[in-house]
Amino acid sequence: MTTYRVCCFRRRFRPASNEPSEAIGDLFQSYAGGDGVLGEEALRRFLREVQGESGDDDMEEAAREVMAFAAEQKLLKKGGGGLTVEGFHRWLSSDANAALHPRRGVQDDMTLPLSHYFIYTGHNSYLTGNQLSSGCSEAPIIKALRDGVRVIELDLWPNAGKDDVEVLHGRTWTSPVELDKCLEAIKEHAFVSSPCPVILTLEDHLTPHLQAKVAKMIKETFGNTLHLTESEAMWEFPSPEDLKGKIIVSTKPPKEYLQTKSSKEEAQNGSLEEEEESVWGDEIPDNKALIAVNREVSEKDTKLYVQEEEEMEKTAQQGVNMEYKHLIAISLTRRKHDMDEDLKVDPDKVSRMSLGETAYEKATITHGAEIIKFTQKNLLRIFPRTTRITSSNYNPLMGWRYGAQMVAANMQGHGRKLWLTQGMFRANGGCGYVKKPDFLMNCDKMFDPRSNLPVKTRLKVTVYMGDGWRFDFHKTHFDKFSPPDFYARVGIAGVMADTRMEETKVIMDTWIPTWDHEFVFPLAVPELALLRVEVHESDNHQKDDFGGQTCLPVWELRPGIRSVRLCGRDGEMMRSVKLLMRFEFA
Repeated sequence: MTTYRVCCFRRRFRPASNEPSEAIGDLFQSYAGGDGVLGEEALRRFLREVQGESGDDDMEEAAREVMAFAAEQKLLKKGGGGLTVEGFHRWLSSDANAALHPRRGVQDDMTLPLSHYFIYTGHNSYLTGNQLSSGCSEAPIIKALRDGVRVIELDLWPNAGKDDVEVLHGRTWTSPVELDKCLEAIKEHAFVSSPCPVILTLEDHLTPHLQAKVAKMIKETFGNTLHLTESEAMWEFPSPEDLKGKIIVSTKPPKEYLQTKSSKEEAQNGSLEEEEESVWGDEIPDNKALIAVNREVSEKDTKLYVQEEEEMEKTAQQGVNMEYKHLIAISLTRRKHDMDEDLKVDPDKVSRMSLGETAYEKATITHGAEIIKFTQKNLLRIFPRTTRITSSNYNPLMGWRYGAQMVAANMQGHGRKLWLTQGMFRANGGCGYVKKPDFLMNCDKMFDPRSNLPVKTRLKVTVYMGDGWRFDFHKTHFDKFSPPDFYARVGIAGVMADTRMEETKVIMDTWIPTWDHEFVFPLAVPELALLRVEVHESDNHQKDDFGGQTCLPVWELRPGIRSVRLCGRDGEMMRSVKLLMRFEFA
């Protein structure tokens, strides 16, 4: 019995039992023989009818893997050689039976131009916390790369002596980190999790002599892994396969001061944002407190910013540093003040464009088809609005629905929006590149995610039970006086027509809840659908406690009864917590 002390007496509860749910037990009995075990022939039938294994070779391989696992874990009945109900349940709940194939590697065609892929993209990759006052370090860069992120962003600024380069979030109170530390971190960890190319986006605020210093540092650090192009203009991007094991620099061409509006003029006009943001106007802060914070930073730094830019102009008499310019393999387009012009596709040249989330969201309303057409050939990066001081994130699906490849996320923050990004890039073996659906590359019939789309398929999801919290949490973590009261939330994130969230009933006072609950989700665009799963502990007196979450690409779900590992708020896999679920497509 499990006991909990309440004042001067003890409450007793039945001990946690990991026996299979009634639905799993009934399913086992329907396939087991009279001796109560699942033999090899019955196992093959189960794999074909329930687990969706097709083809004799695939089914035989799956059957061998199950029996090998059962033998290794000593789950076979002595003498009989078949699976007992306990062994059957333990195999179903094992990582060997995961919802995404545990040994699934890169499946997409990786020989197409970069514009054909969604790319795992970070924003202000060097920050350790919030966007205003946190420290800068190489540590978050290392973590991002090891998690599979393929686009790293660095902001480059002159140091106080104007003789060296620092990485920091400019005109804030963030503390800097040395550029060489960041470059060394990228060199050492770029291809630990994936051989696919890493794109290094630079936001530089440097004089030509410091650009030359950066060019030398980058070349010496990356050596042969640095991808250099022979010409300034490409008519088509190379493929991830062509660029495997390479680091690619992407930024705007060095500023030619005589050809551009002076920074002083821009500052006096009220814009302190980067060039690509200023075209679309200032973002609207969430509340008065943020307005005050932004105003304080702005007023404090405007004079200093203008002085710095004036000094940079004075030192730019020799023009552009060509060594730095030759590093740029993917050029950032200097945008015009007209979205019609910005989204024009140049048949002779490809480039990258950046848009803030608010400007982009407005553009999807007025220029949705043009964005899709632009991203069929060019790269589009979306970045979080400046008022996301806490490193929160926007819904990445608003970018993917229109083909935007680089939907940049604040990896320092946590929450549902970042969970969606992590879910998307669990696809394709976690390599950081996911091929866009064919309909986003169709030039003849332009996709409209806002239209009334017909249902393509239906996903039936059954949540059987969950386990593992009793191993990962203290018995009073969720409730001081009783075992937890868990419920699960299951839903779809995708195009608007597919987006919804449902939940099970609450199962009271148990560490191993059994729900046996079915949901059906009609899907118009399964190619962009992400399955969201959350578990919470119900609390009548305060906010419900968080019990785990995951997000999985629907198009890679294995049909049948599968084990689903849950993650914490930070997206890291929890040690023991998992659900047993079933996925059926019809």
